[in-house]
Amino acid sequence: MTAGSLARDVFSTRFQNPILLAAGTAGFGHELAGVMDLDGLGGLVTKAVSLLPREGNPAPRVAEFAGGMLNSVGLANPGLQKVRQLLPPLLRRLSRARILVNVVGFTEREYAEVIAGLEEVEGITAYELNLSCPNTSAGGVEFGADPDSVRRVIQDCRRATRRPLVAKLSPALPDLAGIAVAAVSAGADGISAVNTMPGFLSAGDRPRLGNGNGGVSGPALLPIGVQAVRRVRERLPDTPVIGVGGVRSAEDVRQYLAAGASLVAIGTAQLADPRLPARIIRELETRDG
Repeated sequence: MTAGSLARDVFSTRFQNPILLAAGTAGFGHELAGVMDLDGLGGLVTKAVSLLPREGNPAPRVAEFAGGMLNSVGLANPGLQKVRQLLPPLLRRLSRARILVNVVGFTEREYAEVIAGLEEVEGITAYELNLSCPNTSAGGVEFGADPDSVRRVIQDCRRATRRPLVAKLSPALPDLAGIAVAAVSAGADGISAVNTMPGFLSAGDRPRLGNGNGGVSGPALLPIGVQAVRRVRERLPDTPVIGVGGVRSAEDVRQYLAAGASLVAIGTAQLADPRLPARIIRELETRDG
């Protein structure tokens, strides 16, 4: 692939290449500004943004294992009002990389309220809705597990913005593709597949994470994510899909692209090696995919 052939139009926007940084691994961009050339990426997905600040879960929040990482950060973030101040400097600094903002909520209405509060921030390409959040009004069941809840969340968000909406779904859903169809029918413009997989590790008689349970990311997630992308594309052949999970190499990116992904996000691997995304882009540019 050449640099030109890596470019693509997704969500009516030109991405110079398909490589994104996944939500939760790039902060709000400032944390990585001196470590990698953010403007050489296709884009980045910000850390989660909630209506109010969140301190997150108790430490330890991360536990490594042979197949990847178990984490339970708890969606820690400074909240909507602070993020409204953090984003403009990043958006002004980047001329080519696109910014997608990851949005979380704990009631169905909160997603739209966060989006409404970000609408005046110029330069946001799209909103990625983390539908793996627990619905506190429904006993903690995640929004993405209930197609009716998904429809209501998307419809509320659609009324709040004309920007593209991307529904991010959990690999633990029994019918991920069916939930994707529900999201698109309600007004979503794309799907992110997948979020982390629920997991648990212990050290003796104690959990390794302060919160007990966590989300599995890293290499073990690759085949799960690729399969999810294939299933979504089978049901929604005209809907853009962001492939997420387990990417460590250009070959892993090709797996997602071959499954039908329009864009591919790198997460855990770039935490360990922040220069990895640039190397992957160079290899994609110089070798036939």
